[in-house]
Amino acid sequence: STQSTWDLSVSFSFNMLSLSFRHTTRPSAILCGRALATATQPKYEPKTVKPKVTKMLINGQFRDSVSGKTFETINPATETVIAQVAEGDKADVELAVKAARDAFENGPWRKMDASERGRLMYKLADAIEAHADELAALESLDNGKPFHVARTVDVPLAVRVYRYYAGWADKIHGKVI
Repeated sequence: STQSTWDLSVSFSFNMLSLSFRHTTRPSAILCGRALATATQPKYEPKTVKPKVTKMLINGQFRDSVSGKTFETINPATETVIAQVAEGDKADVELAVKAARDAFENGPWRKMDASERGRLMYKLADAIEAHADELAALESLDNGKPFHVARTVDVPLAVRVYRYYAGWADKIHGKVI
């Protein structure tokens, strides 16, 4: 005999509907000498994944806060500490604003061809998609939602949003989007 489950995830965001169905059949016995197909397990699971970076990203570098302060980020499902994360304050905000202003005025993005901007956004979407299991596990761990929701809704939606805007990067219609 087999155990069969159905999951349905629906998400409304930015006037888009994401609807996904997943059917998993798991064998509890072997039929005619052949096992039934099973769903593959994700590479990462919320229980085992650990954040790789807990510092702030300012001016292209990961750094501790100026004050050296950190805060605990808690898994709401288990109330256990996931990691100590750099706690930014006024001095860190000032550094970030200064770096952002400098990047805006002197950085490559401003002078970059629109099609190249789109290409880089597509590349980011591809990177998110390539690490979807790990990102979904971290999302699940950080906010307590089921892994399958983060994996089938949140991460794919992030990929879709980046690809959507990447497609608009070189479209010149006289509108700001």
